[in-house]
Amino acid sequence: MRIRMRHRGTRTSTAMIGLAGAVVLLLTAVIAPLLWSGRATVPDTDHLLEGMSARHLLGTDGLGRDVFYRVMVATRTSLSLALLSAVSGAVGGVLLGALSTLLGRRAQRLFSSLLAIWLSFPDLLLVMFLSVIVGVGGGGAVVAVAIAFAPSFARLAQTLSSSVVTRDYISAVRLMGLSRTRILVRHVLPNVAEPLILNTTFAIGGALLFLSGLSFLGLGVQPPAYDWGQLLAQGLDSIYVSPLAALAPGVAIVVAGVVPIFCGEALAALAGRRHVSTRKAARSTAASEVQCPELTAVGNHLLDVEGLRVAVPADDGMAEVVRNFDLRLSKGEMVGVVGESGSGKSMSAMAVAGLQPPTAEIRAKTFSVGGTDPRRLRPGPARRLYARSLGMIFQDPMSSLNPLMAVGAQLSEGVRIHRSLSRSAARQLAARRLAQVRIPHAEQRLGERPHQLSGGMRQRAMIAMSLMCEPDLIIADEPTTALDVTIQREIMKLLADANSDGVTVVLISHDISLILDVCERVVVMYAGRIVEELAARDVTTAARHPYTRALLRSVPTMTTDRQLPLATIPGRPPTRNDETAGCPFAPRCERASESCTETMPPLERTGPGARVACWHPVPTTTSARGVMAR
Repeated sequence: MRIRMRHRGTRTSTAMIGLAGAVVLLLTAVIAPLLWSGRATVPDTDHLLEGMSARHLLGTDGLGRDVFYRVMVATRTSLSLALLSAVSGAVGGVLLGALSTLLGRRAQRLFSSLLAIWLSFPDLLLVMFLSVIVGVGGGGAVVAVAIAFAPSFARLAQTLSSSVVTRDYISAVRLMGLSRTRILVRHVLPNVAEPLILNTTFAIGGALLFLSGLSFLGLGVQPPAYDWGQLLAQGLDSIYVSPLAALAPGVAIVVAGVVPIFCGEALAALAGRRHVSTRKAARSTAASEVQCPELTAVGNHLLDVEGLRVAVPADDGMAEVVRNFDLRLSKGEMVGVVGESGSGKSMSAMAVAGLQPPTAEIRAKTFSVGGTDPRRLRPGPARRLYARSLGMIFQDPMSSLNPLMAVGAQLSEGVRIHRSLSRSAARQLAARRLAQVRIPHAEQRLGERPHQLSGGMRQRAMIAMSLMCEPDLIIADEPTTALDVTIQREIMKLLADANSDGVTVVLISHDISLILDVCERVVVMYAGRIVEELAARDVTTAARHPYTRALLRSVPTMTTDRQLPLATIPGRPPTRNDETAGCPFAPRCERASESCTETMPPLERTGPGARVACWHPVPTTTSARGVMAR
């Protein structure tokens, strides 16, 4: 504790020094030209190259001008040019780098290649080259420094943003239909602000040094204007007679270059506090419930996907992680998708919701959401289609909410965009949704941040967010992961309540017993394929695929012999590199034959609402429940 307090005290002292230095520099830049501009520019031939005196604190230069006044007056020019060039380079680079993470795969590759070429040139040489190309003078120097600084900020922003855009809360706001610009400004950049601010303050010091160097070489500020670099060049001509004429601007450059670094630590720490406005919610909650337009299902199918394939980049090209995924959903259904980790459950769901990684490639024979193919829509209408028809609940409730934003702001953001609601109306609707998912003191919770809620409350808040626009379909991807049994039961009860209100629910889980308890239909996936589909009530008696039976055996029941070891599935699921022409489950299947390793079994219908992909399905006379008991 003592060490931590000492470290905190050191950071506070550094911040105070930086803040005091910044105030002094800014006051000097504002006041000095007003007070001493005339004295700094008028030659005095009677006092050439004089030393320190009461009249001239730092002596005079070769034309008799007061060195102290000239250094003070040059503060405005030097600082303004340094700030302008550094901030311009930082803003331009950050926007380029952050926007690149929202581009497609090919555009990202092109941008990264151009950025690598840009960064291969040394900054100083690039600044000198650009200053000659753009034009000699202060304006050209600013443009040259900004262009030279931009690629380093672009690379930093690209790296930081890439780690943010994969978070679940970014997927959540994408599903709400937010534009790329809004996602970038409200959800990506605030979460990477701390290192960017710190690097910007470092860049101010570097820009001051580069600009002074250009002026020293005659490429920067041109007479009669002057900055510290030009004063340093003039002072070197008489350094042996009047050394202070060169020493004073040099010291000013060093001091002014260090102060922003100290200030940067304070600003970065302030950004790290993740300040969120705590404005009180409107006290009145008597506004009427706001409805979002409901999309009409065509052919009684809210979702119709056939032949879905998802491929992601691999070492030797593109690897398919989802193959021939078919799913039709009608209004009011509750369907479970079950399988081991890596079976393609979540990737299929993300592709259905339009949230696949930007580097992924998607193909499908049929893709319809609410009777509309989103692939045929422009980005804006496609976002509105997903936002109004589909809600998503993610695995990790902590990463599903933006840590910088209040819960109420996150819930109300989507309906404010798509329904043009006022802030107070959207907030009232958010309070209603939180109350609907049984979060106590809903009005108070609206102003809290995610870390102030428990894991169960965060997951309930995610359910409330998915219900904000009353979608027809909710996809719940492992919604009970890392929650205790009591909270799991409450979360499943909330999903069942939404389903009873007519909302179609797709529940993704690796726990087949959970799926059987709440779902009407079960889809079993393995290695990116659907291997079996049947009614939940028939799973324990009519499951025919050996993998489905193995999942059932791995779940202990009240009749399981506790003297025997728990049943497991031998082997491991295949990886992307384990491509095979036959059934991917064959290496782990006790019923496999030679034909299983040579040819992929088709997914064939075996009865009403039942399909199986297996060359040697288990006879229906064998009880799966009995196998579980053994």
